[in-house]
Amino acid sequence: MAKEFSRTQRIGDQMQRELASLIQREIKDPRLGLITVTAVDVSRDLSHAQIFITVMGKDDDAEAVKESVHILNEAGGFLRMQLGKSMKVRTIPQLRFYYDASVRRGVELAALIERAVAEDRKHEDDAKE
Repeated sequence: MAKEFSRTQRIGDQMQRELASLIQREIKDPRLGLITVTAVDVSRDLSHAQIFITVMGKDDDAEAVKESVHILNEAGGFLRMQLGKSMKVRTIPQLRFYYDASVRRGVELAALIERAVAEDRKHEDDAKE
């Protein structure tokens, strides 16, 4: 019977849960917005982890998003130490934070689709009259 998930996926999922609560509870920087950890990609040798985040309420302000990512990258050592205390893994990967724009792009695409459907309905109504 094959494993459904690899070890790195399971570690990434656990890191995602732990980081979400650590960022909320432990990082006290007032410049940091409401952060959501969307994904964690752990390298096969567990030496590096790419953490993808979204910043709620600051999607349109690129400078604020850049600052939030910078703050989290600066706090990476502290977060890594806290992960080491809470996870039962021999080595904790180096953390690197990136902004995940997929949520913003999804909202934009949904708005475009809704606008296109509304225009189609308008054209159908005009054709019936």
